Amino acid sequence: MSDARLSVLKTYKLYVGGKFPRSESGRVYEVTDSKQNWLANAPLSSRKDARDAVVAARKAFGGWSGATAYNRGQVLYRIAEMLEGRRDQYLAEVADAEGLSKAKAAAQVDAAIDRWVWYAGWTDKIAQVVGGGNPVAGPFFNLSSPEPTGVVAVLAPQKSSFLGLVSVVAPVVA
Repeated sequence: MSDARLSVLKTYKLYVGGKFPRSESGRVYEVTDSKQNWLANAPLSSRKDARDAVVAARKAFGGWSGATAYNRGQVLYRIAEMLEGRRDQYLAEVADAEGLSKAKAAAQVDAAIDRWVWYAGWTDKIAQVVGGGNPVAGPFFNLSSPEPTGVVAVLAPQKSSFLGLVSVVAPVVA
């Protein structure tokens, strides 16, 4: 009997509505590292997949926008905790995917974790910084406060893929 094992190849799925469905098309594209070596298969999403994601986001909007700032901050901080717990895994994957040294990959992963913590701290401060009383002529009050207004789409930069993704997702979630 041989001790040789087959590699367990990564095939990523979508994450929509708390589930991991395959893309509607069932097609994938290859994710390669900086030297064009295969790393994983990623789903090639279709328009239907995008519509499904928007529908799921609209369903989640009421619950998330109705959550207290404290609760939203706890969720963002928990993301940072989970990333910190798997720091070595993310460090290796960022280094492989982007062809970075361990030190540069560590700097990106640490910055991503710190960014989640930073935005977790902002959840209960946004209204105080952005909102406020506005001067008006007359015996009226004019108050402004930021409110969630709907579903948005964000595009992550291709350079610094992990930190770039965190940089566009964290403020929207906060």
